[in-house]
This record gives sequence, C-alpha cells and structure tokens, in this order.
Amino acid sequence: MSNGSSITRFLLLPFSDTRELQLCQFWLFLGIFLAVLVGNGLIITSTACDQHLHTPMYCFLLNLSLLDMGCISTTVPKSKANSLWDTRAISYTACAAQLFFFLFFISAEYSLLTIMSYDRYAAICKPLHYGTFLGSRACVHIAAAAWVSGFVHALLHTANTFSLPLCRGNAVEQFFCETPHILKLSCSHSYLREVGLLGISCFLGLVCFVFIVGSYVQIFRALLRIPSEQGCHKAFSTCLPHLTVVLLFAITGTFAYLKPSSISLPSVDLMLSVLLRNQELKDALRKQMTGCFMYVQKP
Repeated sequence: MSNGSSITRFLLLPFSDTRELQLCQFWLFLGIFLAVLVGNGLIITSTACDQHLHTPMYCFLLNLSLLDMGCISTTVPKSKANSLWDTRAISYTACAAQLFFFLFFISAEYSLLTIMSYDRYAAICKPLHYGTFLGSRACVHIAAAAWVSGFVHALLHTANTFSLPLCRGNAVEQFFCETPHILKLSCSHSYLREVGLLGISCFLGLVCFVFIVGSYVQIFRALLRIPSEQGCHKAFSTCLPHLTVVLLFAITGTFAYLKPSSISLPSVDLMLSVLLRNQELKDALRKQMTGCFMYVQKP
C-alpha cells in the first residue's frame, strides 16, 4: 500500500488549459496580491505609527491585517507560479506547509473576529467599563491567544492529515492544498480520525458564531435604547462591516465544508473558495470599518 511518504509531489487543479488564460490569471492575481499587501501594509503602518490609534479595536485591526497578508501569501504565490510556468505540481513538503499556514492564519482570523464582537459589545453596552475590560495589556494577551490557538489548530490538522496513508493518486481537485481534498486520496479508515477533528473544529466554530450572535443581540438592544438617531447610526456603523465579514466568513465556510458530496463539483468548490478567500472584499470592509471608527472618535 502506498503511503504519504512515497508521494513526493501533488498535482493541483489548473485554472485553465489555455495558455493565454493562464497568463491572464497570473497578472490578475498578481494585481490582487499586490493590492492586498499594500492596503494591509498601510493599515499596519498607520496603526503602528499614530499614537491616537493605539486603541483595542485598532490593535485587533492591525493583527487582522497581518493575518490577511499571511493568508493570501500561502496560496496565491504558488498559484501564480504554476500559471506562469504552466505546471500543476507542488511538492509534498510545500503542500503540507501550505495547508498548515493557511489553517493557522484563517483560524486565528476567525478567533480575532470573535474577539472583535466582544470589543464592540463592551464599547457600546458597557462604555464606562470599556477600559477595564480591554486595556492595552489585555488586548496584547488576547491577540496572542488568537495566534496561539490558530497555531495549535493548524498543527493538529496538518499532522493528522499528512500522517494518513495515501493510495488514490496525487491529484488534488483544488487550486491549493486543502484538508477535505487530501482526505479524498486516503485509502485507510484512519481518515475518520481527521474527520472527527474537523467535526470538533466545526463545533468550536459554531460556538464562536453563537457568541458573536449573542453579542450582537445585546448590541442591537442597546442601540434601540439610544434616543438620538445620529448617535444610533454612528454606533451601528461601527458594527455593520464587522458583522458582514463574520456572516460572509461563516456562511461560505460552512457550505464549502459541509455541503453534500453530490454537489462537490470543481466549479462549485472554486466559487466557494474564491468567495471565502476574497481578501479584496474583506480589505474593503476593513477600510470602511476603520473610517467609521475614526469618525466616531472625532470630538
């Protein structure tokens, strides 16, 4: 029986068999990649250099920007290189590294989104105690916990996935290395162990989502009690972009991994993957969020 150690490389799904479209994809993704790096770099630089932005929310935004940069850097460069050189290959080690870092960044990002919902709850529902709940030291510790949790989550899934025996070829029906598609290559019942881990991860994700929803229920109740329409609009504007990102993140992620196998088509997977990882959309929403916070904090 063939196992993971006998496979030296995987074959990723190509975007197109037409050379012209491959080159078009390369330049398109290069433009998106550079735009995301520049946009997030500006957020990181402005937040780090401006003393007025050394607040809990901007601390979380800085970390979110770092995670976005890391997330897009794990998949897009290899995809661009394959399109440029007209190849599908990715080494076994590079595939494992790609899976690990993507899970690391995406898990930490979801943890931060959960934390940011609590930040908005504290700022709107408990404004007098906001500094007590989320001081500068607490923000650093919370952000660090999000990174550590993402690291542990990624390490468990990557180690478990690549310890499985693989005997169904090396063709990954996806544009990057992803756990569900690696599991399809396994020929052992040991894959049920990874399925169990995925189930636990989904449960924890659901708990985070319920926490976010609960936070926003309390936030909306508080907003309804604000007598000033302008004040209510200001407070709501700080929450809407974050809530939109969370809903997009949760809905696309849930459908991508829990959809029935009968509709597991490459075209559907591509649409879901692009939507889930649309960094331009999240970056635009973050810029809107940043603008709203700056507006609210003006005297």
